[in-house]
Amino acid sequence: MLAYDTLGSGPGLILLPGIGGSAADTWDPLTADLAATHRVVLVDLPGSGINRLPAGPLQADDLADEVVATAHHAGLREFVIAGISLGAAVAVKVAARHPDRVRGLFTLAGFARPRTALWLSLEMWASLHVHRDEKLNAFLTSLSFSEDYLAELTPEAARRLTSRLVTFAPGTAQQIALALGTDLRAELASITAPTLVVAATGDRFVAPEHSVELAHGIPGARLAAVKGGHAATYEEPERTLEILTAFLRGIRPTGRADSATLLLQRPEQPAPRIVVTAPAPHHPHRR
Repeated sequence: MLAYDTLGSGPGLILLPGIGGSAADTWDPLTADLAATHRVVLVDLPGSGINRLPAGPLQADDLADEVVATAHHAGLREFVIAGISLGAAVAVKVAARHPDRVRGLFTLAGFARPRTALWLSLEMWASLHVHRDEKLNAFLTSLSFSEDYLAELTPEAARRLTSRLVTFAPGTAQQIALALGTDLRAELASITAPTLVVAATGDRFVAPEHSVELAHGIPGARLAAVKGGHAATYEEPERTLEILTAFLRGIRPTGRADSATLLLQRPEQPAPRIVVTAPAPHHPHRR
C-alpha cells in the first residue's frame, strides 16, 4: 500500500503525480474545488513522500495493484483515476489492469510510451539527477513551463516554482527508469472506462502528440487541450479544473447507497483531435 492523503467526501477520485513530485503539490491548485464534490485521495508514487522503494526496479503491474490496494484502504471500492505525466501512465495501467474498479480515466500530459524527444529528455534528467548537477533546476524549469509562461517570470521565480513541483525524491531515478521502460500501446484497446485525455499545447516535455496517441488507442476516448506547459495545473488551473469537473459531472452514481460506483455513456465520435477552447484540511493516512 502507498501513503496517501484524503480530502472531502463523495464519489472517489484518485490523483497521481508525475516523476519526483508529490500528489499534494502537483494537484494543489485544484484539490480544494475537487474535494467539494468528491472524496479526493492523493497518492504518491514509490520513493516520493514517505513511500519506500522496492528492492528492485519499479514494476508497472505491481504499482497499479498498489494504487488499487491504497484506494481500497481509503474506502473506495470504485473510483475515477486521474494522473499527470508518469502518473497518467500509471493511471492508464490501473484502468487496463483493474477495469472493475475504474469508472473513469483522466490523463493530463500523459503518454503510452516515451517517443524520441521525451526519451532524450528523460535520459538527460536521469544523468543530471545522478550527478546532482546544478543545471538540473534550469533544465526542469525549461521542461515544466511553456515559453509564454516563463516569459512573464524572473529566472529566480521560475526556479522557485520548479523546486516546489519537482524535488530530489529518493525514488526519482527509479521513476525515470519506469517511464523509460513504459510501453502501454498493446493495453490501450482493453480499457473500458470512459476516458478523457488532455494535452497541454505548450508542453515541451510530453508533447501533445503523446496525448493524441493515447486517445487514438483507447476506445471511445475523448481528447481535449489546455494552453500552457507540462505544469498545466499551475499555468492553467481554471481551465484544467473546468475540463476535469465537466468530465466528473458526466459520471453519475449508480444509486447504491454505499457506492462510489460511477457510470458515463461515451458518445460515438470520429477519431480524436486536439481542440483548444477558451477559458478543507488534509487527513494523512500513513503506512
